[in-house]
Amino acid sequence: MIALTSEPIDVAAALTFLQSEQAGAIDFFLGVVRDNTQERPVDRLEYEAYDRMAISEMQKIADDAQQQWPILRYIIIHRKGTLQIGEIAVLIGVATPHRAAAFEACRYIIDTIKQTVPIWKKEVFTDGESWVNAHP
Repeated sequence: MIALTSEPIDVAAALTFLQSEQAGAIDFFLGVVRDNTQERPVDRLEYEAYDRMAISEMQKIADDAQQQWPILRYIIIHRKGTLQIGEIAVLIGVATPHRAAAFEACRYIIDTIKQTVPIWKKEVFTDGESWVNAHP
């Protein structure tokens, strides 16, 4: 399952989706909005995406991960819009027969998403704002 959403991410629903009788491991990565970046206080984050291309690229990443590890189920959800401190910005979850594959696949997916998927993050500070890495 792959999704972009403006709604809060439901971790319990993601866990339910990933559960499988064959899975001995479920691994999650949750990217959460923190209150600072490089010692500057962050007020909020704003995410924008090229939706169709972002979904397509995330699917390619998931397909590639399935070629490398025995993934039984996966879920990738990324938020769009304005997020406040403490909100989940991205959830990656994988279910595999054993833990090593779950850890490796989860890390591969999030690291590759950050490198290749057209989702842009703007950090909003009390004294200004800054696009991170790329500008839409």
